[in-house]
Formats: sequence, structure tokens, C-alpha cells
Amino acid sequence: MSVPKVAIVGRPNVGKSSIMNWLAHKRVSVVDPMAGVTRDRVTYLMHVEDRYFELVDTGGIGIVDVGDLTEEIDTQIRIGIEEADMIMFVVEGSGGITSLDEEVSRRLRKIDKPKLLVVNKCDSPKLDREAAEFYRLADSPLVTVSVKGNRNQDELLKAILNNLPEPDDTEAEQGEDLEVDPELKLAIVGRRNVGKSTFINQLAETERVIVSEIPGTTRDSIDVRFQMDGKSFVAIDTPGVRKRKSLANTVEWYGLVRAKRSIRRANVSLMFFDCMETISRVDKQLVSEIHDECKPCIFVVNKWDLAADADIEKWAEYLFKNFAHMRHVPIAVITAKTGRNVKKLINLAQSIYKQARTRVPTGHLNRVLRAAIKNWPPPMRQNRTPRILFATQVATEPPTIVIKCNASELFDEDYKRYLLGVFREQLPFKEVPIKLYFRSKDMDPDQAEREEAKAKAMEEGRDPEKFEDDMGFDDESLTEADFEE
Repeated sequence: MSVPKVAIVGRPNVGKSSIMNWLAHKRVSVVDPMAGVTRDRVTYLMHVEDRYFELVDTGGIGIVDVGDLTEEIDTQIRIGIEEADMIMFVVEGSGGITSLDEEVSRRLRKIDKPKLLVVNKCDSPKLDREAAEFYRLADSPLVTVSVKGNRNQDELLKAILNNLPEPDDTEAEQGEDLEVDPELKLAIVGRRNVGKSTFINQLAETERVIVSEIPGTTRDSIDVRFQMDGKSFVAIDTPGVRKRKSLANTVEWYGLVRAKRSIRRANVSLMFFDCMETISRVDKQLVSEIHDECKPCIFVVNKWDLAADADIEKWAEYLFKNFAHMRHVPIAVITAKTGRNVKKLINLAQSIYKQARTRVPTGHLNRVLRAAIKNWPPPMRQNRTPRILFATQVATEPPTIVIKCNASELFDEDYKRYLLGVFREQLPFKEVPIKLYFRSKDMDPDQAEREEAKAKAMEEGRDPEKFEDDMGFDDESLTEADFEE
């Protein structure tokens, strides 16, 4: 048996997503007063005492979806129930039993699995006493809780543990495997209806998220763990984004926030485009977000099977014309529906993630820097000669290079772009963003004299590493803290 799954089911708006977030101690599912917010299955791994189990939030049973996705939502609920080892039936204590509660009850009675009846929104002990009427909905243990009032959380967790199937030898091992950080976290971003959910389902090899031609189907960021070549990955399916002025409600606004947060916590962002559509303002907004976060990125042109006469070279030219500041980004063409080039895309993501984690030795970095200065010395500014003393890489993800100089204000943007181009060409950072900082350091007279002599040695073509050894100076001892402003 794998890690047991606990499906949270019930009619719309009884607080299923709120309970999940409450137990997880983090915002996993979107919560909104509007009924039917949850459409896909949202999961979260719990580790309580010595047991592992996976919470599975589902959509509301009986909802008539405004986006005409009722059948698809019900399919996701059915899959969640079928895969579950235990069912948490949630009702609302303050509202009493409704006809929809009875409909859910009839559906669950046919299922021979452990069940737990959770009466939510019992904000006072008085409502606890009135909760007995809900026993007629299910022949199962009953727990009264209040997410808003933070009541009986420990009792609920204890009841879940008591009703889980007996553990076997593999549960702890698989739970620990799921807790381990994956090889790679991929944020799947793009505007609405570009095929992100289809791509996720192709990776998961199952109907994991709802796929529909209706734009805006996905409302939440959903983490989907999948295996490839014996390695574990997480794909983060994000809501499709549209223009700010077109955001219809708080759910869509929160989806935009979630998409941005997914970019921040991912290792690599896969920016999806529809090969049959032109680049939009939303695409530019998302690419700008990826650029600002300095995240490795791949431009993914999807639905390539529909582009009979499309030319990859022309698409690349079109992308770089719109995103000139992202010319280092690799481009992949795929057909998510059939799986064409999907594995190659994951391999490419691994490759650029490896680049982002590479650390270059200080000696090699300074040899590249010395050759760049010799090829184009920094021009004078303010009647002063800019001098570069040395460089060191202080961080990875993204690669961060600090250049020590006599005065950082003497270096203009053109020269900084020149050095960035040299580093990208000569160092193993060809397809990832690089952060470059110029720092002038206050020095005592002896140190200033030594740095000036060192800079002169570099200009004369002498080996800076040998010069540093002779002077008893070791760049490798520098840390990022040395260059903080």
C-alpha cells in the first residue's frame, strides 16, 4: 500500500478547502465565498506523529458550474473518491442538513471505505450539541470543528489517524520519498488556454487536472509530482493569466498572484505560447515577471501539430523580437496532446537548471575578465579612469558575479552589458540569467595600494592568480557578505 489518501468531499461552500489549509498550516487551496471555486483535485502530504497521509481537496458535489464544466468537475471528484483510502465527509453545522447534503450521503453510502463525518463552522459549543442530527447522513465517527474559531483541530487529526488503514512497511518509505525535495520544480505558466493542463496530464500520465477548451479552467496552482528516468519532479500547473482590467473576480485575481508565486518557488519556468496565436500583453507581463525574478526559463511553443507550415526559425525570430532582453532563453516546440518532444523538454529543463547551479572558480573567472578588459577597456568617465580589480562568483541560482572596482559609478550600462555578454559566451551560463554587480570597497591605504598594483598587473597581462599568491591575497576567502552595501 502507498501513502493513504484522504479525500475531502461535500456539497459546495461547506469549507472543504478551508479545512485543508487549516490542517496543512498553509494556503494550499483557494478559498472564496463564491461556490464552486475548487475544480481540480488539490493534494497536500501530511506527516502527523508517525503516519503519512495525503489530503485531497475536491470540488463541491452538486455544483452547476458557471463555466459549463460540471461533468469534468464531477469526474475529478469521482477519481478522488475512487483513489481514496478514507473519505472525510464535510457538512456545515450552522446551516443544518440540506438536500445536497443528503444527495452526497446517498452517493457515499454505496462506497465501502472508512468515512469520517466532519461538521464544520461549529463556532460555539452550543452548535456541537446540535450536531447529532448529522449522524443520519453517515454511519461513521463525527467530529465538530471550526476553522474560523480554530476549534478541535487536534481532535480532527486524531480521528483521521484512528480511521486510516493499518500502515505497512512501505508507507513510511514512500512518505519520506515524497517529503524529499524533487530533482526539479517546474512552473508551467502562460495565458489562458495554451495547453498547460494538457501538458501536466501528459507528464502525470493520468487525468490529473481538468482539460477544456474553455479559457480559465484551472483556478489554483496545483503541484503534480511525476517520475521520469528514475528521478522525481514537480510540475506546478498555474492558472491562466489575463489582463488585469479583465479580471472578473477575486478568484481570478488570486490566480494571478498564485502564478507569480509559482514562478518564484520554481527552479525553471516553462513559458507556454500557442503557436496559432500572436504574443499578447499577458505574455509580456509573465515574461517580465520571470525576468524580474531571474529564473531560468524555456519558451515552449505548444500545439505544433496544428501549425502545418510553421517555421521554427521564424517563431524564434518572432519571440526574440518581442523579448529582446531574453535572447539567452532556449526555445522548445511541443505537442502536449500527443506527448511530442515532452521528454526532450524535461531534459532541456534539467540542463539549464544545472547551468544555474554551476559555480565558476575565481581564477578562471578572472582570466575571462582580463581578456574582456584587454579587448575593450572601460572608457573614462568624469575625467577618471575606471579600474576593475577582480571578480568573484558569490552565489548560484542565479549565478551572481561581483566585480570589485575603484568606483562603481564609472561603469555605464553599455559596458555592463558587454561584460554580461562575455560571461554568457565564455562561462557555462549560456542559457540562464546572470546577476552582475559592481562594488567599490572602502580600503585602507595598504590595501588600496595592493589592489591598484594587482589591477595594473592584470592590464599588463601577468597572471593575477600568481600575483595574488605572491601578495598573500586569496579571493576564495571572500563571501557574499563582503560585498553587501
